[in-house]
Amino acid sequence: MALVLKDRISETTTTTGTGTITLAGATSGFQAFSTIGNGNTTYYCITDGVAWEVGLGTYTSSGNTFARTTVYSNSNGNTSPITLGAGVKNVFATLPAD
Repeated sequence: MALVLKDRISETTTTTGTGTITLAGATSGFQAFSTIGNGNTTYYCITDGVAWEVGLGTYTSSGNTFARTTVYSNSNGNTSPITLGAGVKNVFATLPAD
């Protein structure tokens, strides 16, 4: 498992809750998280347009999933995964500020 950084990675998800998310495909004009490679980690942000979370996640090709391995910060002011509600959320690669 390696830390992999890539440009222009963005996907959507309709996953709810605080666990691993299932990715729904690349946003138009962007790459999919599959470019990170199975079992590798990358920095990410997930947002529903209001709530957000930044952390380190692990991509798994089986099921096209992304585990929220370590949360660094979020809109709640702590390091816990935010609770994802119904609807489409954006997940994208980023570099954390801290």
